[in-house]
Amino acid sequence: MTVVKPKRFTIDEYHRLISLGFLTEGDRIELIRGELIQKTAKGTPHTFCTTRLCRQFDRLLGDRAVVRCQEPIILPSDSEPEPDAVIARGDEADYLAHHPYPEDILLVVEISDSTLTYDQTTKLRLYAEAGISDYWIVNLHARQLERYSQPYQNIQGEFNYLSKQISLVNQSVLIPGFEDAFLDLIRIFPEGAIANLSQ
Repeated sequence: MTVVKPKRFTIDEYHRLISLGFLTEGDRIELIRGELIQKTAKGTPHTFCTTRLCRQFDRLLGDRAVVRCQEPIILPSDSEPEPDAVIARGDEADYLAHHPYPEDILLVVEISDSTLTYDQTTKLRLYAEAGISDYWIVNLHARQLERYSQPYQNIQGEFNYLSKQISLVNQSVLIPGFEDAFLDLIRIFPEGAIANLSQ
């Protein structure tokens, strides 16, 4: 009996598909462990929170870091995800030749409603395996921020984070890598902003 295996792509092959026009921005595809994954359409609450989060990062960090919103990063597991927000070292010119690598990244953020389970499992393990030191999930349903840090590999070879902290909407959190940059979560979860999630 013949076993049919899905075609897996390297990052170079993925970029080739894009350059040849087989994949476009409108296809909403990201490369995860060599597989082309269709991204979920983003609703209004998700888009609202992404815009507010990136604006706050820009305001708080200025020229001290690069804030990238829904743009690719390159991971060693044949993965090129497009997180909702990334804080990277340096300035924009550093990423003309390539997207940020794990060693460039201070923080990865996913904003989660319908993708919550995926972000808490597949994406979490992916970022931990890449050595991303800090990973945040903006949990729209629970109106809270999940902050993961200290990536590690257990004896079974599985990747995860040693530390998980929950921050509530009325709290402020320190942005990793900066001693004086505190994000007020109320600016990300304003009253009524996600009321239509339950409708």
